Amino acid sequence: MNSRVFLPDEAATLAFGRTLAEVCGGRGLITLQGNLGSGKTTLSRAVIQALGHKGAVKSPTYTLVEPYELPKGRVLHYDLYRLNDPEELHFLGMRDFIGPDTLTLVEWPERGLGWLPQADLAITLQVVNRSRELTWQAGTSRGQTISQTLADRYP
Repeated sequence: MNSRVFLPDEAATLAFGRTLAEVCGGRGLITLQGNLGSGKTTLSRAVIQALGHKGAVKSPTYTLVEPYELPKGRVLHYDLYRLNDPEELHFLGMRDFIGPDTLTLVEWPERGLGWLPQADLAITLQVVNRSRELTWQAGTSRGQTISQTLADRYP
């Protein structure tokens, strides 16, 4: 099963995001790891817009979370880059918001280590030359289904 895809440009990253939105059905917990500038927010933007958001999608670096109430469900976009302690997620009420009717996208999940629940799908992005390499790993049975469908679409 392929769990790696090369994305030569931003258009390819956006296309993958639209596919991911379709495959996950707007539900689940997806984490996005990678260095600054690796494409985490670009991928998140594509997912959120594919699920029906018409406006801009900004990085929640300073607010930590941006909620989106969309026709296809609720999306919570977290950026934990500025998180000082994973316990802060408790004060944000994150566990109360993660649920079966919500898609939760978490950038910089390593900053919430030990506090975040198991991700359905863990995505890692890295810059390789001028392209991006995206890999994914399933963490749950739901994630395995998503992973297999992605592998079928990106052989």
